[in-house]
Amino acid sequence: MSIHEGHRQRLKERFLEEGLDSFTEAHALELLLFYAIPQKDTAPLAHALLDHFGSITGVLEAPVSALQQVPGMGKNAATLIQLTTSMSRYYMMHRTSSHTILPTVSSCGAYLLPRFLGRREEVVYALSLDARCKVLACRLLGKGSINATGVPLRTIVEYALSSGATSLVLAHNHPSGIALPSQEDIDTTRRLAAALDAVGVLLADHIVVADDDFVSMATSGLYQRAEAAAIPHK
Repeated sequence: MSIHEGHRQRLKERFLEEGLDSFTEAHALELLLFYAIPQKDTAPLAHALLDHFGSITGVLEAPVSALQQVPGMGKNAATLIQLTTSMSRYYMMHRTSSHTILPTVSSCGAYLLPRFLGRREEVVYALSLDARCKVLACRLLGKGSINATGVPLRTIVEYALSSGATSLVLAHNHPSGIALPSQEDIDTTRRLAAALDAVGVLLADHIVVADDDFVSMATSGLYQRAEAAAIPHK
């Protein structure tokens, strides 16, 4: 057994015994790279990735094309890193049941946040609720701004009708990292509320997500919903 093989085995056993909590970012990334680069010391590459992207968060959220620009990174290793982030998002999404009751804005935000984990582009989700605020469905409606042609309002209305929604919570992200609704977001929300009202569906809220934070347009007063049927703020 080579010195590298012995190091790999020790790092794997340490993870199995302790988890990742005591690992440095470099050791955690080195361990992950073991499974894409089986016969090479991955420590220098782990450090190179951290130097290039600034943190393990930057590494895990980098696209495959950017990862491959770091010397020593092949497509398999870059794909594994991107898969790790996508799998984490997939896991968080599927922890919650489709029968979950979301009676408040905070609970809706907490339910939706994992769907934006690691997203580098703007995406739009719609959460369908029945009259008791039970989740009927939650679907990614598309990539791109709802203010442009990425996700037409018609698509959102058709989804609300097909899912049998009594009310709908819309959510999109700002990859820039600032969860502040723009004037375009506000104007689009008002147009969507009118379109949904025409088919008997309440737009309960529009949530803007950035990193691990979100802003409720209804709570912040940027969107005036029908209070008789609104989701409580807290």
